Amino acid sequence: MDSLSINSLLEDLKNPDVTVREQATKKLWRIWFQQKGIYGLERIDQSQKLLDAGEMAEAEAILTELIKKQPDFAEAWNRRAFLHYSIGEYKSSLADCQRVIQINPVHFGALHGMGLCYAALGEYGQAIKTFKRALEIQPYSLVNQKLILECTLRLN
Repeated sequence: MDSLSINSLLEDLKNPDVTVREQATKKLWRIWFQQKGIYGLERIDQSQKLLDAGEMAEAEAILTELIKKQPDFAEAWNRRAFLHYSIGEYKSSLADCQRVIQINPVHFGALHGMGLCYAALGEYGQAIKTFKRALEIQPYSLVNQKLILECTLRLN
């Protein structure tokens, strides 16, 4: 997928039509998951099955191996960030999210994850900034709007 198509999908995220936004979101996720071909996708799927089964260490090992083999695979970093977040390792999750953003600056999922990590760590100002960055990409994201309000209330 070329950058022109990705830019078009990013513009569709700002469309007032919910169907257009939802289709663009699905297509972007598909591109990100398939960025490294079938091998990367299969490894992510395998790690997700292990995660769903509660096999956290095994899931993390697969993602870490994938990251070592394909360090520019943003979605591998993002999936490991999700795993770390789900077990309360917020600083590790945050570091992985930051790596995703270095590779793919428009990865709204990683920005959302970063905001969640900052909020979990009590860094509400940083969380608000990060959720706002995510909203620049996905302005209609109700969850990020809600989280900004929640974090703002916790600042006071």
